Amino acid sequence: MKRQFAGLLAICILIASATASGAAPVLKPFERGTWQHLVHAHAGRPTLVHFWGVTCGPCKVELPLLGQFAKDHPEIDVVTISADLVPNLPAAAQAMLDKAGLSSTENFIFSDGFVERLRFEIDPAWQGDIPRTMLLSRDGNITTIEGSAEIADLEKWTAQQLSTH
Repeated sequence: MKRQFAGLLAICILIASATASGAAPVLKPFERGTWQHLVHAHAGRPTLVHFWGVTCGPCKVELPLLGQFAKDHPEIDVVTISADLVPNLPAAAQAMLDKAGLSSTENFIFSDGFVERLRFEIDPAWQGDIPRTMLLSRDGNITTIEGSAEIADLEKWTAQQLSTH
């Protein structure tokens, strides 16, 4: 019995240390002021910000494509924000990001019960439709793509951003 307990304790310690060392990706809370902080933190760098949700059918198709895009374009900052209106469960959101190859990108989840306020900070005209992609160019201009983004359009935007070096 002591040997089994010792073995179980060792496994628990390994899991805890792996989590503490940052091995497990974490969804950051997206709350009031996060949008301004995000835009400021990525100023001068081409950044793709993708709003999605676990219950969004098109998002399930688009996320793996964005995962491949992020892998193919390390010079572009990729940020995802789970903006689901239905129960926004962090475990389900993280599982989708992992499966799509996006766990190493900067990932947020809406964490304010007043989502309208969050959406208003991002874009006062946004009614909450997802998927939604916002392209933050190096010069500060923001292009919004409502609905699924075409990879060809993202490639064209990326080429424009990199040519202005």
